[in-house]
Amino acid sequence: MSDENVIKSKKGLALKIIIPVLLVCIIAGIWIVKNSKKDVASVDTDNPDFALHVTETIDLGKLKSYGLPIIIDFGADSCIPCKEMAPVLKELNAELMGKAIIRFVDVWKYQDLAQGYPIEVIPTQVFFDADGKPYNPKNPEAMQMQLYSMRDTNEHVFTAHQGGMTKEQLLSALKEMGLK
Repeated sequence: MSDENVIKSKKGLALKIIIPVLLVCIIAGIWIVKNSKKDVASVDTDNPDFALHVTETIDLGKLKSYGLPIIIDFGADSCIPCKEMAPVLKELNAELMGKAIIRFVDVWKYQDLAQGYPIEVIPTQVFFDADGKPYNPKNPEAMQMQLYSMRDTNEHVFTAHQGGMTKEQLLSALKEMGLK
């Protein structure tokens, strides 16, 4: 074999090795970039749907589309039990960002935002499980939960708790509702 043929053979062999290796690296790079963006989008702290304080109409359908348990607390900044719950809600909202949706509506400032919800006293918490359905607690009486149904169809539409709740009580409900 001549020197030229040996050189051509080595170049061909090098190309046969380098091209597949480059393709694998490119595919791996694309996969890493796509998956890292996916994780960032699912826990977007700038997303207003995950903000604690609600000042505009709640799009319950959109919140349910995230597939996360939801707690909406209806209270007021100047109500004593609401003030006691405020740090707990703030803490849970921050700790569970992307794992659960924790919202607070000040019904004295934004009365219209409470319309359509079973609010008789404040604070009142409304619960939806990760499937977007009203939370169905294993033992509603022990958790002091009220289940609201439509009169004509008996369809369960809301699960609510009246009064303050501790962090432990809220976490217990969230775990039952599908918190991961």
